[in-house]
Amino acid sequence: MKNKKSKTREYIESLIIAAIIAFFVRSFFIQAFKIPSSSMEPTLLIGDHLLVNRLSYVMKVPLTDIVFLTLGEPQRGDVIVFRYPVDKDKDFIKRVIAKAGDTVEIKDKQVYVNGKKIDDKWAYFSDNTVMPGNVSPKDNLGPIVVPKNSFFVMGDNRDRSLDSRFWGFVEKEHLVGRALILYFSWNNKPKGIFDYVRWNRIGRLIR
Repeated sequence: MKNKKSKTREYIESLIIAAIIAFFVRSFFIQAFKIPSSSMEPTLLIGDHLLVNRLSYVMKVPLTDIVFLTLGEPQRGDVIVFRYPVDKDKDFIKRVIAKAGDTVEIKDKQVYVNGKKIDDKWAYFSDNTVMPGNVSPKDNLGPIVVPKNSFFVMGDNRDRSLDSRFWGFVEKEHLVGRALILYFSWNNKPKGIFDYVRWNRIGRLIR
């Protein structure tokens, strides 16, 4: 009986230790993230599973958005995961377009930062219609200045992305980390039985 209790105790202790390790790894180092929408296509597809480096920019007090150490700053072109400003319980993923102090303007779908048209090699457009700024900020916006400790982000699929054009800026305290690598990709619209997994995407670095 004593031996049985001892084994049960060891099992429970092992589970507790594993849970604690998993908690600290997720809180400070690596977080898994799944792509739920088409906003980052064609860079990231629905069903892509990726790893996020939580040590890219900030360290926070666990279970809070209190930053106690700054490790770096997102640069233009970084694909970042962050708390959705409208609903902090959700994580979003977008690409950094401008940083604090930058002036952003969008004219007929083209993005300008500090008066210069950027090399927007990531942008994908699925709709040729250009909407005026008084109807929607999707194709025409600004100029606006990015506030201190904030970032202007956009999805690569510019016509199908809910981003800074609509809800504003990402604040430093809401950063989660930088997207690193695809570790799995599930295709929910396969053409055949062998197409459920996008094997050619596994292991890709996210750029």
